[in-house]
Formats: sequence, structure tokens, C-alpha cells
Amino acid sequence: MFENLGDISNLLKGFEESAKKVQEELDNKRFSAKSGGGMVEVTVNGNSEVINIDIDDSLLEDKESLVILLIGALNDALKMAEDNKKTAALSALGGLNPFGNN
Repeated sequence: MFENLGDISNLLKGFEESAKKVQEELDNKRFSAKSGGGMVEVTVNGNSEVINIDIDDSLLEDKESLVILLIGALNDALKMAEDNKKTAALSALGGLNPFGNN
């Protein structure tokens, strides 16, 4: 009755190892987005954590423009990181999508 438990255990270990590998890769990935012709650049890691923001000095006098450009760059960089997370998760599952959509 329980002869296949070893197979399940091995499968679970494989998923655990894949998840650890994906997490390490996400920690090391970097995604940068610019706005305002490069006046604002935001860099996030694969876990969607902001790790750097570079702002052209000329924007320091114009708060409204700075906020608009910062929001745009943040949204773009976070979208890249989120898309990468989805791709990495699907890859760890061997290309299987348990949710039935991409």
C-alpha cells in the first residue's frame, strides 16, 4: 500500500531543491528601469526589493516631476521582476502550469 512513498519523497526533495535554487537566482538577479530619458533609474532584485535609486541632480528642485518619473521607473522595474518570478517558478515546475494559464 505504501510502496510508492519513496517516489513521493524523492519528488518532494526535488521540488525543494528546485525552490532553493530559484530563490538564490532571484536574490542575485537585477532589473533596472529608467524614466525621463534616464534622469531616474531604479534597480530591483528578483524578489522585487528596491536596491538602488539614481536621480539626476536637476530633478531635486522639481518634486512633482521627480515623483512622476520615480513612480514610472519603479513600476517598470517591479513588473520586470514579477515577470521573471513567474517564469522562474514555471521553470522550477518543469514547465508545468498548475493554474492552467500563462
